[in-house]
Amino acid sequence: MSPAQNKTRSSYSVTPREPMSSSEPPSGVLPCDVILLILARLPVKSLFRFKTVCRSWYRLTSEKHFIMLYSVTSLHKPIVLLEVMEPANPIPSFLSVDRFDAASCFSLNFLEDRVKVRASCNGLLCCSSIPNRGVFYVCNPMTKEFRLLPRTRERPFSRFHPDYEETLVGLSFDTCSWKFNVAVAGFCRPFGRRPYEELVCMVFDSETNSWTRFVSSFYDEFTHMNRNQVVFSNNSLHWLTHSCSYVLVLDLRSNVWRKISLPEEIVAVGFCGRIYLLELEGSVSLIQILGVWLYIWALKDYDREHWVLIDRVHLRCILGFAASAFPVCLSSDVVFLATQRKILTYGRKNKVWKEVFSVGDNVAYPLWFSAHPFRSTLFPCDQGVQF
Repeated sequence: MSPAQNKTRSSYSVTPREPMSSSEPPSGVLPCDVILLILARLPVKSLFRFKTVCRSWYRLTSEKHFIMLYSVTSLHKPIVLLEVMEPANPIPSFLSVDRFDAASCFSLNFLEDRVKVRASCNGLLCCSSIPNRGVFYVCNPMTKEFRLLPRTRERPFSRFHPDYEETLVGLSFDTCSWKFNVAVAGFCRPFGRRPYEELVCMVFDSETNSWTRFVSSFYDEFTHMNRNQVVFSNNSLHWLTHSCSYVLVLDLRSNVWRKISLPEEIVAVGFCGRIYLLELEGSVSLIQILGVWLYIWALKDYDREHWVLIDRVHLRCILGFAASAFPVCLSSDVVFLATQRKILTYGRKNKVWKEVFSVGDNVAYPLWFSAHPFRSTLFPCDQGVQF
């Protein structure tokens, strides 16, 4: 394996030091535990800016205890990541939008490549290179750390050696072990022919720094939203199929595909309305838009495939946007919906609709086309790399 394929970079180089002791507060006014709770609620950019205050704060972002504390704090602060394309500019701009009307720009220029965001999980992004097919990155856009994955294949793409289509791309990140997997799956399509009914899957393991390939006899279709809305839960990746008749599951422990049935109430009405798959703070959830109602389902018992209706929302306040509104992010407090030009939120506790972001008419694609759920974390993506 070439060194270039194993490289991991960071714009913030932190020197390993002894962990900070809670008995030695960096301030004579507030206890160390209180300061940690305050710092864990700061934006990542402010957190790195404050590293120059003292040595304790300098090494704080590399301590596992604080990284986990920051992750728990950000769990209830969901963000929508937008990739905005303008007709006059071939390079997209990236925005993060929260529920409090705050929209901030960020860049993926540290990858030194023109990329497309394919999946998001626990603060990490999986990006694919646009000019170099088969090249993938896993990065943390907040800390600007990234890892270039080995190519999925060394043989060049040609007319006589076609590759499977990258229909599905999923990213999983375990917050306990800090291990991640990237799954790339698709159907082999020879030039000028229909795709074979064989699902070819490649799974990358961050600990072994290698890909595993396996083939399954299976065929289905997926919409653009189905491909974007991949959920990691219970050591598995989940996608909703185009027919919305079941949830397709990839078990990352055994590299086996299986299916999860939808709620009986949805099946009974013939899969009417629009159905979307989202993550609900670590669990699998479904959102069904049927008429003027929005229903939220949660998979409470994963092994028994038991779904529970946890919320029902009337859309009378946004009837003008309901037909073009797509759910893109969900938490216990808020639902994000993306339309052609706007990002809307619904507070599940205060029952209030709000427009938090909008763009003009100079964008090439609707906002829902490239919207991903996201949250700020400090998780690294270099675990398991051997130098």
